[in-house]
Amino acid sequence: MAEFDTRLRILDAAEELFMEFGFEATTLRQITGKAQVNLAAVNYHFGSKEALIQELFRRRLTWLNEQRIQALDRLEAEAKGAPLKPSQILDAFFGVAVKMAGDRLHGGRNFMRLLGRTYTEPSEFVRKFLAAEYSEAIARFKNALFRALPDVPKVEILWRFHFMLGAMSYAISGADALHIVAEAPIDESEGDDLYARLMSFLIGGLRAPLPEAQTKSTRHSSAKPRSRKAA
Repeated sequence: MAEFDTRLRILDAAEELFMEFGFEATTLRQITGKAQVNLAAVNYHFGSKEALIQELFRRRLTWLNEQRIQALDRLEAEAKGAPLKPSQILDAFFGVAVKMAGDRLHGGRNFMRLLGRTYTEPSEFVRKFLAAEYSEAIARFKNALFRALPDVPKVEILWRFHFMLGAMSYAISGADALHIVAEAPIDESEGDDLYARLMSFLIGGLRAPLPEAQTKSTRHSSAKPRSRKAA
Protein backbone atom coordinates (compact mmCIF):
# COMPACT_ATOMS: atom_id res chain seq x y z
CA MET A 1 0.00 0.00 0.00
CA ALA A 2 2.86 2.36 0.83
CA GLU A 3 4.45 1.72 -2.57
CA PHE A 4 1.11 2.26 -4.31
CA ASP A 5 0.60 5.54 -2.44
CA THR A 6 4.10 6.72 -3.39
CA ARG A 7 3.51 5.86 -7.05
CA LEU A 8 0.16 7.65 -7.04
CA ARG A 9 1.58 10.78 -5.42
CA ILE A 10 4.35 10.94 -8.03
CA LEU A 11 1.83 10.63 -10.88
CA ASP A 12 -0.50 13.25 -9.40
CA ALA A 13 2.36 15.69 -8.80
CA ALA A 14 3.78 15.16 -12.28
CA GLU A 15 0.36 15.64 -13.87
CA GLU A 16 -0.16 19.00 -12.16
CA LEU A 17 3.36 20.29 -12.84
CA PHE A 18 3.39 19.17 -16.48
CA MET A 19 0.01 20.83 -16.94
CA GLU A 20 1.31 24.09 -15.51
CA PHE A 21 4.85 24.25 -16.92
CA GLY A 22 5.09 21.71 -19.74
CA PHE A 23 7.19 18.56 -20.11
CA GLU A 24 10.53 20.16 -20.92
CA ALA A 25 10.45 22.81 -18.19
CA THR A 26 9.42 20.44 -15.41
CA THR A 27 12.27 18.62 -13.66
CA LEU A 28 12.21 15.37 -11.73
CA ARG A 29 13.34 17.28 -8.65
CA GLN A 30 10.27 19.50 -8.89
CA ILE A 31 8.07 16.43 -9.15
CA THR A 32 9.67 14.64 -6.22
CA GLY A 33 9.54 17.81 -4.15
CA LYS A 34 5.81 18.24 -4.76
CA ALA A 35 5.16 14.54 -4.18
CA GLN A 36 7.35 14.61 -1.06
CA VAL A 37 9.40 11.59 -2.11
CA ASN A 38 13.08 11.14 -2.89
CA LEU A 39 14.51 11.05 -6.41
CA ALA A 40 15.22 7.34 -6.16
CA ALA A 41 11.47 6.70 -5.89
CA VAL A 42 10.92 7.94 -9.47
CA ASN A 43 13.64 5.66 -10.78
CA TYR A 44 12.29 2.74 -8.76
CA HIS A 45 8.67 3.08 -9.89
CA PHE A 46 9.14 4.39 -13.45
CA GLY A 47 12.78 4.18 -14.49
CA SER A 48 12.92 7.47 -16.39
CA LYS A 49 11.08 10.73 -17.05
CA GLU A 50 9.80 9.41 -20.39
CA ALA A 51 8.41 6.27 -18.75
CA LEU A 52 6.74 8.46 -16.12
CA ILE A 53 5.07 10.54 -18.85
CA GLN A 54 3.85 7.39 -20.61
CA GLU A 55 2.34 5.98 -17.43
CA LEU A 56 0.79 9.34 -16.59
CA PHE A 57 -1.12 9.37 -19.88
CA ARG A 58 -1.84 5.65 -19.95
CA ARG A 59 -3.57 5.55 -16.56
CA ARG A 60 -6.30 7.96 -17.74
CA LEU A 61 -6.31 7.59 -21.54
CA THR A 62 -6.93 3.85 -21.32
CA TRP A 63 -10.10 4.48 -19.30
CA LEU A 64 -11.14 7.43 -21.48
CA ASN A 65 -10.82 5.53 -24.75
CA GLU A 66 -12.52 2.45 -23.27
CA GLN A 67 -15.50 4.63 -22.30
CA ARG A 68 -15.62 6.09 -25.80
CA ILE A 69 -15.56 2.70 -27.50
CA GLN A 70 -18.15 1.28 -25.11
CA ALA A 71 -20.45 4.24 -25.85
CA LEU A 72 -19.99 3.68 -29.59
CA ASP A 73 -20.62 -0.05 -29.18
CA ARG A 74 -23.92 0.65 -27.41
CA LEU A 75 -25.05 3.10 -30.09
CA GLU A 76 -24.15 0.76 -32.95
CA ALA A 77 -25.92 -2.16 -31.24
CA GLU A 78 -29.06 -0.05 -30.87
CA ALA A 79 -28.82 1.08 -34.53
CA LYS A 80 -28.80 -2.57 -35.69
CA GLY A 81 -26.52 -1.96 -38.65
CA ALA A 82 -27.86 1.44 -39.68
CA PRO A 83 -25.46 4.41 -39.79
CA LEU A 84 -25.44 6.53 -36.64
CA LYS A 85 -26.34 10.18 -36.52
CA PRO A 86 -23.21 12.41 -36.58
CA SER A 87 -24.34 14.04 -33.31
CA GLN A 88 -24.37 10.62 -31.60
CA ILE A 89 -20.82 9.91 -32.76
CA LEU A 90 -19.53 13.26 -31.56
CA ASP A 91 -21.26 12.89 -28.22
CA ALA A 92 -19.67 9.48 -27.68
CA PHE A 93 -16.18 10.73 -28.50
CA PHE A 94 -16.05 14.30 -27.18
CA GLY A 95 -18.78 14.17 -24.54
CA VAL A 96 -16.86 11.73 -22.33
CA ALA A 97 -13.78 13.95 -22.46
CA VAL A 98 -15.67 17.16 -21.62
CA LYS A 99 -17.35 15.50 -18.66
CA MET A 100 -13.97 14.19 -17.49
CA ALA A 101 -12.62 17.75 -17.67
CA GLY A 102 -15.25 18.80 -15.13
CA ASP A 103 -13.95 16.33 -12.53
CA ARG A 104 -11.97 18.40 -10.03
CA LEU A 105 -12.06 15.79 -7.27
CA HIS A 106 -10.24 12.91 -8.96
CA GLY A 107 -7.83 14.80 -11.21
CA GLY A 108 -9.82 14.65 -14.43
CA ARG A 109 -9.69 18.43 -14.84
CA ASN A 110 -5.89 18.57 -14.47
CA PHE A 111 -5.40 15.70 -16.90
CA MET A 112 -7.66 17.11 -19.60
CA ARG A 113 -5.93 20.48 -19.32
CA LEU A 114 -2.60 18.70 -19.67
CA LEU A 115 -3.92 16.81 -22.69
CA GLY A 116 -5.10 20.09 -24.22
CA ARG A 117 -1.69 21.61 -23.69
CA THR A 118 -0.06 18.54 -25.20
CA TYR A 119 -2.01 18.96 -28.45
CA THR A 120 -0.68 22.51 -28.84
CA GLU A 121 2.89 21.88 -27.58
CA PRO A 122 3.64 18.29 -28.60
CA SER A 123 7.08 16.73 -28.44
CA GLU A 124 7.90 14.05 -31.00
CA PHE A 125 8.07 11.41 -28.27
CA VAL A 126 4.64 12.34 -26.84
CA ARG A 127 3.08 12.66 -30.31
CA LYS A 128 4.10 9.11 -31.26
CA PHE A 129 2.96 7.73 -27.92
CA LEU A 130 -0.46 9.41 -28.13
CA ALA A 131 -0.93 8.24 -31.73
CA ALA A 132 -0.45 4.65 -30.57
CA GLU A 133 -2.78 5.08 -27.57
CA TYR A 134 -5.51 6.64 -29.70
CA SER A 135 -5.21 4.35 -32.73
CA GLU A 136 -8.06 1.93 -31.91
CA ALA A 137 -10.54 4.58 -30.80
CA ILE A 138 -9.76 6.96 -33.67
CA ALA A 139 -10.13 4.20 -36.25
CA ARG A 140 -13.56 3.23 -34.88
CA PHE A 141 -14.87 6.77 -34.80
CA LYS A 142 -13.51 7.69 -38.23
CA ASN A 143 -15.28 4.72 -39.77
CA ALA A 144 -18.50 5.63 -37.98
CA LEU A 145 -18.32 9.17 -39.37
CA PHE A 146 -17.54 7.88 -42.87
CA ARG A 147 -20.72 5.77 -42.73
CA ALA A 148 -22.79 8.59 -41.24
CA LEU A 149 -21.68 11.09 -43.90
CA PRO A 150 -21.29 9.11 -47.15
CA ASP A 151 -21.63 12.23 -49.34
CA VAL A 152 -18.76 14.06 -47.61
CA PRO A 153 -15.24 13.29 -48.89
CA LYS A 154 -13.26 11.28 -46.36
CA VAL A 155 -10.40 13.77 -46.42
CA GLU A 156 -12.84 16.52 -45.44
CA ILE A 157 -14.10 14.46 -42.51
CA LEU A 158 -10.50 13.96 -41.36
CA TRP A 159 -9.87 17.70 -41.51
CA ARG A 160 -13.02 18.41 -39.52
CA PHE A 161 -12.11 15.78 -36.94
CA HIS A 162 -8.75 17.52 -36.63
CA PHE A 163 -10.44 20.91 -36.13
CA MET A 164 -12.83 19.43 -33.57
CA LEU A 165 -9.97 17.95 -31.56
CA GLY A 166 -8.35 21.38 -31.54
CA ALA A 167 -11.55 23.12 -30.43
CA MET A 168 -12.08 20.66 -27.59
CA SER A 169 -8.47 20.90 -26.45
CA TYR A 170 -8.57 24.69 -26.42
CA ALA A 171 -11.90 24.79 -24.61
CA ILE A 172 -10.72 22.58 -21.75
CA SER A 173 -7.09 23.74 -21.54
CA GLY A 174 -7.89 26.80 -19.44
CA ALA A 175 -6.72 29.23 -22.11
CA ASP A 176 -7.48 32.90 -21.45
CA ALA A 177 -8.69 33.84 -24.94
CA LEU A 178 -12.23 34.21 -23.59
CA HIS A 179 -11.03 37.22 -21.61
CA ILE A 180 -9.39 38.66 -24.70
CA VAL A 181 -12.51 38.63 -26.85
CA ALA A 182 -14.96 39.64 -24.11
CA GLU A 183 -15.52 43.33 -23.43
CA ALA A 184 -16.23 42.65 -19.76
CA PRO A 185 -15.41 39.84 -17.30
CA ILE A 186 -17.32 36.69 -18.12
CA ASP A 187 -17.82 33.44 -16.27
CA GLU A 188 -15.96 30.58 -17.91
CA SER A 189 -18.50 27.81 -18.34
CA GLU A 190 -17.66 24.44 -16.91
CA GLY A 191 -19.56 21.18 -16.55
CA ASP A 192 -22.93 21.10 -18.28
CA ASP A 193 -22.65 24.63 -19.71
CA LEU A 194 -19.31 23.93 -21.37
CA TYR A 195 -20.57 20.56 -22.61
CA ALA A 196 -23.69 22.06 -24.23
CA ARG A 197 -21.83 24.98 -25.83
CA LEU A 198 -18.95 22.90 -27.16
CA MET A 199 -21.12 20.11 -28.54
CA SER A 200 -23.34 22.63 -30.34
CA PHE A 201 -20.23 24.22 -31.88
CA LEU A 202 -18.71 20.88 -32.93
CA ILE A 203 -21.90 19.61 -34.55
CA GLY A 204 -22.29 22.91 -36.41
CA GLY A 205 -18.73 22.62 -37.71
CA LEU A 206 -19.21 19.04 -38.84
CA ARG A 207 -22.40 19.96 -40.72
CA ALA A 208 -20.97 23.12 -42.32
CA PRO A 209 -21.11 23.39 -46.14
CA LEU A 210 -18.16 21.94 -47.98
CA PRO A 211 -15.41 24.36 -49.07
CA GLU A 212 -15.77 25.49 -52.68
CA ALA A 213 -12.78 23.46 -53.83
CA GLN A 214 -14.20 20.28 -52.30
CA THR A 215 -17.64 20.99 -53.77
CA LYS A 216 -16.18 21.31 -57.27
CA SER A 217 -14.12 18.17 -56.78
CA THR A 218 -17.15 16.20 -55.61
CA ARG A 219 -19.25 17.36 -58.57
CA HIS A 220 -16.47 16.50 -61.00
CA SER A 221 -15.98 13.01 -59.58
CA SER A 222 -19.71 12.28 -59.58
CA ALA A 223 -20.31 13.58 -63.14
CA LYS A 224 -20.79 10.87 -65.78
CA PRO A 225 -18.12 10.91 -68.50
CA ARG A 226 -19.47 11.78 -71.92
CA SER A 227 -19.02 9.36 -74.77
CA ARG A 228 -16.78 10.32 -77.66
CA LYS A 229 -19.80 10.56 -80.02
CA ALA A 230 -21.52 12.98 -77.68
CA ALA A 231 -18.36 15.04 -77.47
